[in-house]
Amino acid sequence: MKNVIFIAAPATGKGTFSNMLMERCGYNHISTGDLLRNIVKTNTSLGNEVSEVLKSGKLVNDELIFKILKDALKQMDLQNPFIIDGLPRNINQAYYLNNLFNEINIDNYLAINLDLEYEIALKRALGRLSCPNCGTTYNKFFDEFKPKEENICDKCGSVLDSRTDDNEESFKQRFETYQNNVNPILEYYKNNNKLLKINTHEFTNEEIFDIIMNAVK
Repeated sequence: MKNVIFIAAPATGKGTFSNMLMERCGYNHISTGDLLRNIVKTNTSLGNEVSEVLKSGKLVNDELIFKILKDALKQMDLQNPFIIDGLPRNINQAYYLNNLFNEINIDNYLAINLDLEYEIALKRALGRLSCPNCGTTYNKFFDEFKPKEENICDKCGSVLDSRTDDNEESFKQRFETYQNNVNPILEYYKNNNKLLKINTHEFTNEEIFDIIMNAVK
């Protein structure tokens, strides 16, 4: 199985398909967003600095991102396939990630671009809910993703949380930042025969997962 890099705007399904790969195929998962939010929870000066950046919708600097990523990879059994979710977000990060992969002898990977219209992605983001206990995700705006009981996790009964950076102003900033940076990244992976692009609004989640599976096997 190939390792996977997800390249996608906020709320376009990176977390959903990462979870499917983890549950069905045993993938390890590295979400740079989750790593940063865990740092925020430490209430240190670094945590407060990262918190302000996330709330503004801007990007955390590359040096910090890759230090965190390298530490996460060092703790993994690289014999198992892994997912990187949320990086690279600019072309310099793509180069840096390539150098990191060369350093740890990884070449068996695929960059998967999940494309989605802005309005649908916005609705997904503003309606997102997650369980702080078991990590299950929901959406209050889509019937098929609503919890059975309002704001309560179906699986473990915990009270659901919404992310502090899921507001319209922050989302618009994050989406525009992504759009302004993504084309050189896609071109880079396309030129290296590492790119799979999926127009997600054309398929169901199961159909998208089948496309991904056919590509990574």
